[in-house]
Amino acid sequence: MELRKIQVALASLALVSLSACNPFGGQQQQQADAQNQKLALAGGQAAAGGTAAPDFGDDNGQFSKDGECDDMRFQGPGMTSTPLLDQDIKHDASDCRSAFEQGRLTFKGDNVSSASLASTAQDQVGRIQWGDDNGSFANDGECDDKRFAGAGMTSTPLLDQDVQHDATDCRTAFEQGRLQLR
Repeated sequence: MELRKIQVALASLALVSLSACNPFGGQQQQQADAQNQKLALAGGQAAAGGTAAPDFGDDNGQFSKDGECDDMRFQGPGMTSTPLLDQDIKHDASDCRSAFEQGRLTFKGDNVSSASLASTAQDQVGRIQWGDDNGSFANDGECDDKRFAGAGMTSTPLLDQDVQHDATDCRTAFEQGRLQLR
């Protein structure tokens, strides 16, 4: 049985490593994230990086129990749309655990801080073609570009004509960690 756990952890680590080859995420990243979630939920093994399920911490954060995860160690639609703060790491357990168990969050790992997020985001910011602000819904505080997903997205239907025409909203939300490329 112990050998099986090691095999599962190594397979998960390989998936995560291979998905990292694509700096923009995309379908490969989504598939790897989905596989990690399935493995993590099926026995608590092989969350991101091949480790056991995350330590969710406690509910001592200022914004705990509000229905949104505020812990920057996670990503996905279960995240808050507000800026992520270092002091919320491991202090929003109920919200993060609930969204994680529902498959609305993935665990990025314990070595995450606002400084490391800024570095990773800045690397990607320079590679994304943001476009302009000529869309009908530009500068409304919500990203309308369907190339993105996350808490910074509009809740209205996404239109082809808005691709690369909501640069400021999308870039701002991306830099805050509230968006990722699909």
